[in-house]
Amino acid sequence: MEKPLTQHIRADKRPLTLKEYEQVGGYEAVRKVLKEMDPKSVTTLVKESNLRGRGGAGFGTGMKWSFVPLNAPKPKYLVANADEMEPGTFKDRILLESTPHQLIEGMIVAAFAIQADIAYVYLRWAYKTAGHAITRAIEEAKSAGYLGKNILGSGFDLEIHLHTGTGRYMCGEETALLNSLEGKRATPRAKPPFPQVSGLFGRPTIVNNVETFCCLPHIINNGPDWFKQLSRTGDAGTKIYGVSGKVKRPGAWELPMGVTMRELIEEHAGGMQDGLKFRGALPGGASTDFLVEQHLDVKMDYTDVAAAGSRLGTGTLIILDDHTCPVGFVRNLEHFFAQESCGFCTPCREGLPWVEKILTSIDAGEGREEDLQLLNFHTKYLGPGNTFCALAPGAMEPLQSALKYFREDFERHIQDKECSYRGKEVSAVH
Repeated sequence: MEKPLTQHIRADKRPLTLKEYEQVGGYEAVRKVLKEMDPKSVTTLVKESNLRGRGGAGFGTGMKWSFVPLNAPKPKYLVANADEMEPGTFKDRILLESTPHQLIEGMIVAAFAIQADIAYVYLRWAYKTAGHAITRAIEEAKSAGYLGKNILGSGFDLEIHLHTGTGRYMCGEETALLNSLEGKRATPRAKPPFPQVSGLFGRPTIVNNVETFCCLPHIINNGPDWFKQLSRTGDAGTKIYGVSGKVKRPGAWELPMGVTMRELIEEHAGGMQDGLKFRGALPGGASTDFLVEQHLDVKMDYTDVAAAGSRLGTGTLIILDDHTCPVGFVRNLEHFFAQESCGFCTPCREGLPWVEKILTSIDAGEGREEDLQLLNFHTKYLGPGNTFCALAPGAMEPLQSALKYFREDFERHIQDKECSYRGKEVSAVH
């Protein structure tokens, strides 16, 4: 099984130096695109590879690049979204800490394709180890002539800067991230214009996820057909999948796109902890709909997970077991989303705290029958098309699916005036 993204990660997670990275083929893709290819051919090759963005939305990477006007005057900008604030998600951290040169090489390839001359790595504030690794890698790449003016004598210029964010989930939305980079409040922008035409400081800009960039050197070196055959489905490549929750071996693994949820949980995560049973999982971080036991054999790709009623998102499973209260589980998530609302639009600003308040009452045994109707109301009116960005609709996904699959738990809380799971978590561990 080929694992291009993680094949050179050491057991102790120490990042490869520039020399070590070059010894395993590092920066060969940069040499190839700068000496043998033109920007349009790079974009075409990435289109043909069917690389879809690994940040959550799954939009075609090459297609996204093609919207950037190549003849626009510079500056043009490229941004790596390394904020990774989605609860339950930690795949980018592995790449940032262990293979920073792979990210930089991918960014150089992408910058050449759109003819960007300035790039930023927008890093989550808490990723201190990653910050040190990226800073060192940028300095090494500059010293070796992979960054700066006239890279490898090609006439192409690129500077990469590290920018540390202040820790807001809202910056996962690319236009809010751009506002933050400009020193403004992290609120989303109206679209159009789209960032590809008017982004950072009003200039053409591409924002891609860390894992997306890390795929690029391998696609350039090995070709689009090779990348497509790595997958088990029509969604190409490998994917870094993660599993958290009460499994025996929580962690992350690079696997073929389209691995099933069952294989992820039972083979790689070691199955559920002793005495616990699987009830459900959020397949792509906190802002995705629950999948349950009937979905265990769904292929974890963008198409099949969507057909099952959820989203692949970041591909990182959060497991719900039979000793954990679904009401408390969802209440905790909605508390996070309510805190992270930027406050720009009324439905999100007012609706999410109301949802959290209702769930807190139900969880405390103070719920009323009409509370379930109110929660259903919110899942519709905070859904897609009713808010300025996707934060509130994403927050509604775990809630609406919990009401669908675990409704009896909500009803029992209201009828019994207490949580029947109290004490179960302790007994399950001991």
